[in-house]
Amino acid sequence: MIDKPDIDERVLAAEVADAWSVDVTELAFMPVGLDGHAWAYRVETSDGRRYFLKVRRGEFTPAAVLLPSLLRAQGLRQVVAPLDLPEGGTGRGFRDYRLLLYPFHDGGSLWGRGLTDRQWIEYGEFLGRLHRLTPSAEVAAALPAETYRSSAGERLRALGSQAATSEVLGTFWDRYGAALNRLAETVDELASRVTRGRHVICHADIHPGNLIADGDGPLHVVDWDAPILAPRERDLMFVYSADFGDHPINPHRAELFREGYGALEPDPVLLSYYRGERHLDDVAVFLGGILSPGVSAESRANDLHWLTRIAKAVADPGYAP
Repeated sequence: MIDKPDIDERVLAAEVADAWSVDVTELAFMPVGLDGHAWAYRVETSDGRRYFLKVRRGEFTPAAVLLPSLLRAQGLRQVVAPLDLPEGGTGRGFRDYRLLLYPFHDGGSLWGRGLTDRQWIEYGEFLGRLHRLTPSAEVAAALPAETYRSSAGERLRALGSQAATSEVLGTFWDRYGAALNRLAETVDELASRVTRGRHVICHADIHPGNLIADGDGPLHVVDWDAPILAPRERDLMFVYSADFGDHPINPHRAELFREGYGALEPDPVLLSYYRGERHLDDVAVFLGGILSPGVSAESRANDLHWLTRIAKAVADPGYAP
C-alpha cells in the first residue's frame, strides 16, 4: 500500500521493540503490496540487524502464521517465515492490528529485473518440492481448499456500476467495461468445466514480485498470506502467464523451469481459469481502491495505472485467459 496506516510510528516502533526484545533505531514505511488491510515497514536495530514488519488490520489467517515455519522445517529454505516472540508464539496484537516480524533480505523483488537462468531452475525446484509435499493433518486443517467459486465477477459487476458514474473512472469504464464484463462471463464458463485436479499445497501468489534475491543469489519466497490446497496450476499460472513480471517465461526459461520442477503438462483449462480469475480479482481490488473515500491522489493514480494495464490486456482482440 502507498498510503500509510493511521498509526503513530514512534508507538509502533516501541511496540516492536517490546514484543521482540530488539532495540529499534529506525522504522521505515515501505509502499509495497496491494492488500488494503496490510502495510510493511523495514526495521533497523542498534546491532545492525534489519527486519521486515508486516502490519495487518484484523487477524492474519492461521495458515499465514503456521505454514511458513512448517515448510522451513521440511527443508524448504527459500521460505521466509515470521520470527517467534521470545516468550513463545508468533504474532503480536497492537490495537486493531496484528504484527508479524520477518528476517529482511536484500536485493528486492524480481518483478522488474527478472530471474537469471540459475534462478529459473531454482524457481522450478522450489515449486516442485512444495507441490510434492504431503500436508500434515495440522496443515490440512489450517489451509482452505479450492472450491472453483470466485466472488471476483460479482464484485466487478457491483463496482462497475459505480465506476460508470464516477468522475475518476467514467471514461475508463466506457472504454473497458464491456471487455471486463465479458471476462467475468468467461471465467464463470471456465469454472463450470474445469477438471478438478489433485490438490497440493499452493502459495497462491508466487509471481516474481514475491521472489526476493540479491543479484544471482538464492531465492527467498515471501508473502504467504493466502496459501491454499488446490491443483498445482494455481501456482503454475504465475509461471506460464505473460502478465506477472516484466520478463515473463519464454521457451528458454520454460526449459529451465522444467529442469528444476520436473516433467509437467499443466491443464490448459485450469491455467486459463486461474489467469482470468486473477485478472478479475485484481480489477475488483483496484476499482475498490480508486472508489474508496479518503485515499491519496498518489494511491489512486497508482491503482489506476495497474488497473489500466490489466484492462488493456483483457480488451486486446487476441486476449484469451
